[in-house]
Amino acid sequence: MATLDDSRADVAPWLLSAPALLLFGALLFVPLVLTLLSFRVFSDVAGVQAAYTLKHYAEVLSNPYYDEIFLRTAGLALAVTLLSVLLGVPETIVLARMKRPWQSLCLLIVLGPLLISVVVRTLGWQILLGNNGVLNDALQALHVTSEPIRLVFTMTGMIIALTHVLVPFMVMSVWATLQKLDPQVEWAGLSLGGSPLRVFRRVVLPQIMPGVLSGSIIVFALSASAFATPALIGGRRLKVVATAAYDEFLGTLNWPLGASIAVLLLIANIAIVMGCSRLAERRFKHIFE
Repeated sequence: MATLDDSRADVAPWLLSAPALLLFGALLFVPLVLTLLSFRVFSDVAGVQAAYTLKHYAEVLSNPYYDEIFLRTAGLALAVTLLSVLLGVPETIVLARMKRPWQSLCLLIVLGPLLISVVVRTLGWQILLGNNGVLNDALQALHVTSEPIRLVFTMTGMIIALTHVLVPFMVMSVWATLQKLDPQVEWAGLSLGGSPLRVFRRVVLPQIMPGVLSGSIIVFALSASAFATPALIGGRRLKVVATAAYDEFLGTLNWPLGASIAVLLLIANIAIVMGCSRLAERRFKHIFE
C-alpha cells in the first residue's frame, strides 16, 4: 500500500502540470516546426512551392544588405544591454537599501513600465523624442540647443526607448541575487578597514555578478528580437532583424526568406545565450560551493 501511495504521489505533480506543459509546449514547438518553411522554394508567380532549397539562407548570409541589418541589431542589443547594466545595477542596490514602505513604492515605480503595453510606451517615447516633443522643447527653452535634435528614426532613439522597456528585467535579476546577499559580509569588510568602494568591488560585486549576467542575457535576447519599439521609433529606414522578417512575411509575401531570417536570428540568440551561461557557470561556480 505504501508503494502504491508513493507512486501516486510521484505521478500527481506531472498530471496536475500536464495541461500547462502541453499548452506551453505547443506554443514553443509549433512555431519552431513552422520555421521549416525556410527550406521551401519561393516563386514570385506561384508562391511557396513543394520543392526544397538552401537558397534563402545563402541569400541572407551573402547579401551585404542583410549583413548591415544583423550588425545593426547586434549593436542595438549590445548598447541596450550595457545601458541596462549601468542604470539597473546601481538602481537595484539603492532600492535594496531603502526602508519600507519607500522600498516597495520605488520598486513598483521601476517595474511599472511592465504593466503598460509596449506599443503604448513606444508611442509615448515618440511624443517625447519628436522634433516638437517635450524633450526638444525643454532643451530649446533652456537654450541648450538652438534647434530640435533628431531622435526619432535614429539609433539613439531606439536605444533610449528599448532601454526604458528592458531595464526592469535587469532590476529583477539583480534584485533576486541581492536578496541572497548577507549584509554582515559587507559590514565585516568595512570593519576591517576597507573603503566602501573597495568593499563593493571585492565583496558585493562578485556576489551579484550572476544576477548581472542573467539580466544581461535576458535584456540582450529581448532587445535583439524586439519588433514594436524598433518599428515605431526606427521606422523602415533603420531596419532590424525582426522588422526585416516582418517585411518579408507581409510585404513581399516571401515566407521562406522571412523564416530564414527568423531562424538565423534564433540561432544567433541561442549561441550568445549559451555562451554567456557557460561563462557565468565557470566564472562564478565557486561562489555557490
